[in-house]
Amino acid sequence: MNETTSTKQRLEIPGPAGALEVLVELPGQAGGPLCVICHPHPQYGGTLDNKVVYTLARAANELGALAVRFNFRGVGRSAGQFDHGVGEVQDLLAVVDWARAAHPGRALHLAGFSFGAAVALRGHQAAGASSLLLVAPPAGMDYFDQAAAPQVPWRVIHGARDELIALDAVQRWLQTVAEAPPLSVLDDADHFFHGRLTPLREAIKAFWAPLFSPRLDSAGACA
Repeated sequence: MNETTSTKQRLEIPGPAGALEVLVELPGQAGGPLCVICHPHPQYGGTLDNKVVYTLARAANELGALAVRFNFRGVGRSAGQFDHGVGEVQDLLAVVDWARAAHPGRALHLAGFSFGAAVALRGHQAAGASSLLLVAPPAGMDYFDQAAAPQVPWRVIHGARDELIALDAVQRWLQTVAEAPPLSVLDDADHFFHGRLTPLREAIKAFWAPLFSPRLDSAGACA
Protein backbone atom coordinates (compact mmCIF):
# COMPACT_ATOMS: atom_id res chain seq x y z
CA MET A 1 0.00 0.00 0.00
CA ASN A 2 1.36 3.36 -1.02
CA GLU A 3 1.23 6.09 1.60
CA THR A 4 0.44 9.59 0.35
CA THR A 5 2.04 12.64 1.98
CA SER A 6 -0.56 15.34 2.57
CA THR A 7 -0.39 19.05 3.33
CA LYS A 8 -2.67 20.21 6.16
CA GLN A 9 -4.39 23.57 6.46
CA ARG A 10 -6.47 24.32 9.58
CA LEU A 11 -8.61 27.43 9.24
CA GLU A 12 -11.96 29.00 10.03
CA ILE A 13 -14.64 29.75 7.44
CA PRO A 14 -18.02 31.52 7.66
CA GLY A 15 -20.89 29.27 8.73
CA PRO A 16 -24.63 29.65 9.38
CA ALA A 17 -24.08 29.94 13.17
CA GLY A 18 -20.70 31.69 13.02
CA ALA A 19 -17.21 30.50 12.20
CA LEU A 20 -16.63 26.82 11.38
CA GLU A 21 -13.29 25.15 12.05
CA VAL A 22 -12.06 23.27 8.99
CA LEU A 23 -9.08 21.02 8.34
CA VAL A 24 -8.09 20.64 4.70
CA GLU A 25 -5.66 17.89 3.70
CA LEU A 26 -4.23 18.09 0.21
CA PRO A 27 -2.77 14.87 -1.21
CA GLY A 28 0.77 14.79 -2.52
CA GLN A 29 -0.50 14.60 -6.09
CA ALA A 30 -2.49 17.17 -8.03
CA GLY A 31 -6.10 16.73 -9.08
CA GLY A 32 -8.48 14.17 -7.70
CA PRO A 33 -11.93 14.55 -6.17
CA LEU A 34 -13.08 16.30 -3.02
CA CYS A 35 -14.12 14.35 0.10
CA VAL A 36 -16.01 16.10 2.91
CA ILE A 37 -16.17 14.07 6.13
CA CYS A 38 -18.58 14.49 9.07
CA HIS A 39 -17.60 13.63 12.65
CA PRO A 40 -19.56 11.76 15.37
CA HIS A 41 -21.90 13.18 17.99
CA PRO A 42 -20.78 16.55 19.40
CA GLN A 43 -22.30 15.87 22.81
CA TYR A 44 -20.31 12.66 23.26
CA GLY A 45 -16.85 13.95 22.39
CA GLY A 46 -17.10 13.83 18.60
CA THR A 47 -14.68 16.13 16.76
CA LEU A 48 -12.89 16.34 13.44
CA ASP A 49 -9.89 14.69 15.13
CA ASN A 50 -11.80 11.47 15.88
CA LYS A 51 -9.71 8.48 14.79
CA VAL A 52 -12.36 7.07 12.43
CA VAL A 53 -12.75 10.48 10.78
CA TYR A 54 -8.95 10.63 10.56
CA THR A 55 -8.96 7.19 8.93
CA LEU A 56 -11.49 8.35 6.34
CA ALA A 57 -9.30 11.36 5.53
CA ARG A 58 -6.18 9.19 5.25
CA ALA A 59 -7.93 6.79 2.87
CA ALA A 60 -9.09 9.71 0.73
CA ASN A 61 -5.57 11.15 0.54
CA GLU A 62 -4.06 7.77 -0.30
CA LEU A 63 -6.42 7.60 -3.28
CA GLY A 64 -5.42 11.09 -4.43
CA ALA A 65 -8.45 12.96 -3.09
CA LEU A 66 -8.56 16.23 -1.19
CA ALA A 67 -10.03 15.60 2.30
CA VAL A 68 -11.98 18.20 4.25
CA ARG A 69 -12.85 17.56 7.89
CA PHE A 70 -14.71 20.13 9.98
CA ASN A 71 -16.14 20.69 13.44
CA PHE A 72 -19.88 21.06 13.72
CA ARG A 73 -21.26 24.13 15.48
CA GLY A 74 -20.25 24.33 19.14
CA VAL A 75 -17.26 21.98 18.74
CA GLY A 76 -13.64 23.12 18.96
CA ARG A 77 -13.32 26.57 17.42
CA SER A 78 -16.69 26.35 15.64
CA ALA A 79 -19.27 28.85 16.90
CA GLY A 80 -22.84 28.07 17.90
CA GLN A 81 -24.41 25.20 19.81
CA PHE A 82 -25.63 21.69 19.13
CA ASP A 83 -28.79 21.63 16.98
CA HIS A 84 -29.85 17.96 17.01
CA GLY A 85 -28.72 17.24 13.45
CA VAL A 86 -30.71 20.07 11.85
CA GLY A 87 -28.27 22.99 11.97
CA GLU A 88 -25.43 20.49 11.48
CA VAL A 89 -26.73 19.76 7.98
CA GLN A 90 -26.51 23.49 7.27
CA ASP A 91 -22.94 23.43 8.60
CA LEU A 92 -22.13 20.63 6.16
CA LEU A 93 -23.63 22.51 3.22
CA ALA A 94 -21.67 25.64 4.15
CA VAL A 95 -18.44 23.63 4.19
CA VAL A 96 -19.31 22.05 0.83
CA ASP A 97 -20.00 25.48 -0.72
CA TRP A 98 -16.73 26.84 0.64
CA ALA A 99 -14.70 23.82 -0.46
CA ARG A 100 -16.13 23.91 -3.98
CA ALA A 101 -15.31 27.61 -4.30
CA ALA A 102 -11.81 27.12 -2.89
CA HIS A 103 -11.09 23.98 -4.93
CA PRO A 104 -13.25 24.13 -8.06
CA GLY A 105 -13.61 21.46 -10.69
CA ARG A 106 -13.70 18.46 -8.36
CA ALA A 107 -16.41 15.85 -7.90
CA LEU A 108 -17.79 15.78 -4.36
CA HIS A 109 -17.93 12.63 -2.22
CA LEU A 110 -19.46 12.70 1.27
CA ALA A 111 -18.70 10.47 4.23
CA GLY A 112 -19.67 10.41 7.88
CA PHE A 113 -19.13 8.39 11.02
CA SER A 114 -21.97 7.61 13.47
CA PHE A 115 -23.95 10.87 14.00
CA GLY A 116 -21.91 12.32 11.13
CA ALA A 117 -23.23 9.55 8.87
CA ALA A 118 -26.78 10.73 9.57
CA VAL A 119 -25.81 14.33 8.76
CA ALA A 120 -24.13 13.23 5.53
CA LEU A 121 -27.20 11.20 4.54
CA ARG A 122 -29.55 14.10 5.30
CA GLY A 123 -27.42 16.58 3.38
CA HIS A 124 -26.08 14.57 0.45
CA GLN A 125 -28.83 15.46 -1.98
CA ALA A 126 -28.67 19.23 -1.37
CA ALA A 127 -24.88 19.02 -1.54
CA GLY A 128 -24.99 17.32 -4.94
CA ALA A 129 -22.71 14.50 -3.80
CA SER A 130 -21.42 11.97 -6.32
CA SER A 131 -21.28 9.23 -3.67
CA LEU A 132 -22.03 8.64 -0.01
CA LEU A 133 -20.17 6.52 2.55
CA LEU A 134 -21.74 5.84 5.95
CA VAL A 135 -19.62 4.32 8.72
CA ALA A 136 -21.57 2.97 11.73
CA PRO A 137 -24.73 4.95 10.92
CA PRO A 138 -27.08 5.50 13.90
CA ALA A 139 -29.96 3.33 12.71
CA GLY A 140 -32.96 3.23 15.02
CA MET A 141 -32.27 6.63 16.59
CA ASP A 142 -34.67 8.77 14.51
CA TYR A 143 -31.83 10.61 12.75
CA PHE A 144 -32.86 9.12 9.41
CA ASP A 145 -36.37 10.54 9.48
CA GLN A 146 -37.07 12.54 6.30
CA ALA A 147 -33.71 11.56 4.83
CA ALA A 148 -33.91 10.94 1.10
CA ALA A 149 -32.76 7.54 -0.14
CA PRO A 150 -29.55 8.15 -2.12
CA GLN A 151 -29.70 7.99 -5.89
CA VAL A 152 -25.90 7.87 -6.11
CA PRO A 153 -23.44 5.07 -5.31
CA TRP A 154 -23.35 4.51 -1.56
CA ARG A 155 -22.06 2.06 0.97
CA VAL A 156 -22.52 1.26 4.66
CA ILE A 157 -19.65 -0.06 6.79
CA HIS A 158 -20.45 -1.43 10.25
CA GLY A 159 -18.75 -3.36 13.01
CA ALA A 160 -20.12 -6.81 13.81
CA ARG A 161 -19.69 -6.08 17.53
CA ASP A 162 -20.88 -2.48 17.60
CA GLU A 163 -22.04 -1.97 21.18
CA LEU A 164 -23.84 1.34 20.54
CA ILE A 165 -25.62 0.68 17.24
CA ALA A 166 -26.48 -2.98 16.85
CA LEU A 167 -25.72 -4.54 13.49
CA ASP A 168 -29.24 -5.96 13.26
CA ALA A 169 -30.67 -2.42 13.66
CA VAL A 170 -28.66 -1.34 10.62
CA GLN A 171 -29.79 -4.42 8.70
CA ARG A 172 -33.44 -3.72 9.54
CA TRP A 173 -33.06 -0.09 8.44
CA LEU A 174 -31.52 -1.12 5.12
CA GLN A 175 -34.43 -3.48 4.50
CA THR A 176 -36.70 -0.42 4.43
CA VAL A 177 -34.58 1.41 1.86
CA ALA A 178 -35.32 0.99 -1.83
CA GLU A 179 -32.24 -0.22 -3.68
CA ALA A 180 -30.27 -0.54 -0.46
CA PRO A 181 -26.48 -0.42 -0.84
CA PRO A 182 -23.99 -3.16 0.01
CA LEU A 183 -23.30 -3.55 3.72
CA SER A 184 -19.66 -4.17 4.59
CA VAL A 185 -19.42 -5.85 8.00
CA LEU A 186 -16.07 -5.90 9.81
CA ASP A 187 -15.71 -8.90 12.09
CA ASP A 188 -14.62 -8.19 15.68
CA ALA A 189 -15.07 -4.43 15.19
CA ASP A 190 -16.81 -2.36 17.86
CA HIS A 191 -18.39 1.06 17.34
CA PHE A 192 -15.07 2.91 17.36
CA PHE A 193 -13.18 0.20 15.43
CA HIS A 194 -10.60 -0.24 18.19
CA GLY A 195 -7.79 -2.34 16.76
CA ARG A 196 -9.61 -2.55 13.42
CA LEU A 197 -8.70 0.74 11.77
CA THR A 198 -6.54 -0.91 9.12
CA PRO A 199 -9.33 -3.18 7.84
CA LEU A 200 -11.68 -0.19 8.07
CA ARG A 201 -9.36 1.85 5.87
CA GLU A 202 -9.19 -0.99 3.34
CA ALA A 203 -12.99 -1.24 3.27
CA ILE A 204 -13.23 2.52 2.72
CA LYS A 205 -10.73 2.40 -0.12
CA ALA A 206 -12.48 -0.59 -1.70
CA PHE A 207 -15.60 1.56 -2.08
CA TRP A 208 -13.91 4.78 -3.13
CA ALA A 209 -11.18 3.50 -5.46
CA PRO A 210 -13.45 2.70 -8.45
CA LEU A 211 -15.19 6.08 -8.05
CA PHE A 212 -12.06 8.24 -7.89
CA SER A 213 -10.85 8.63 -11.44
CA PRO A 214 -8.29 11.13 -12.79
CA ARG A 215 -10.25 11.42 -16.01
CA LEU A 216 -12.17 14.65 -16.56
CA ASP A 217 -15.82 14.61 -17.47
CA SER A 218 -17.34 16.86 -20.13
CA ALA A 219 -17.90 19.65 -17.59
CA GLY A 220 -14.23 19.64 -16.60
CA ALA A 221 -14.82 18.07 -13.18
CA CYS A 222 -12.90 15.05 -12.02
CA ALA A 223 -15.07 12.00 -12.42
